[in-house]
Amino acid sequence: MSQTTFPTARLMDGSALARRMVEEAAARAAELTARTGQAPCLATVLVGDDPASVTYVRMKRNRCAKAGIESRHVALPADTTTAALVDTLGELSADPGVHGILLQHPVGPHIDERAAFEAIAPEKDVDGVTAHSFAAMSLGMDGFASCTPGGIVRLLDHYGVELAGKHAVVVGRSAILGKPVGMLLLGRDATVAYCHSRTADLAAHTREADVLIAAVGRAGFLRGDQLKPGAVVVDAGYNPGNVGDVDFASAAAVADLITPVPGGVGPMTIATLLTQTVDAARRQLATV
Repeated sequence: MSQTTFPTARLMDGSALARRMVEEAAARAAELTARTGQAPCLATVLVGDDPASVTYVRMKRNRCAKAGIESRHVALPADTTTAALVDTLGELSADPGVHGILLQHPVGPHIDERAAFEAIAPEKDVDGVTAHSFAAMSLGMDGFASCTPGGIVRLLDHYGVELAGKHAVVVGRSAILGKPVGMLLLGRDATVAYCHSRTADLAAHTREADVLIAAVGRAGFLRGDQLKPGAVVVDAGYNPGNVGDVDFASAAAVADLITPVPGGVGPMTIATLLTQTVDAARRQLATV
């Protein structure tokens, strides 16, 4: 029996939606600044000088400027200790002029990343990396979503993807992407399965997925023959050479909806960060 294919799978354009989100964030930031005399402020913290991390932070700061959000950059040497990083994040958390904090990760193998994340005050955790934020996502409480998972759900909503009752498979279980996106999908009444490096017969799981989230950090890891015909495929991977975790050509021949790399999940991550920074500022300035 021949397999039903979708040779022209529709693209989920994250760039277009992200532009709209940033415009909305900019309008809200301008209104807040005019009313309170204080602009939303995002503090970015970078340990070391990894070229990719430097580029990411610069891009985020540039986007902040375009959205009317002030940015305060803290550059720390590569040999910064966990204690010193925790102290820096604690100082930023206590600073009333800072409304959101972003710790660029990874921070280096000698640093306890989890301890560093937990030094960020929950009300300023606009990147959604603390245990408090994960609990809020999991329990449907008020808090900030991890930016990439939050951006993914916004993108699915924008394209009218019905999640209730659908079988969602998350390939990857990182603390800031795989695990939280699964909890957000579960909160939308999807039936969620997590797959990872110890999963036996991965393809048997992915072929059952109505919605597949790829978050493994391996270029072209998932192929079209591992997908369910008509699936919604979200590629949250970003590897050297602007390549995602999904082999796009083969997947696009099977999927109904698919995100491109670049231009899919990436722009949504930054747009969500800016949106949540404005949200945090409004709450802290008591102008909601």
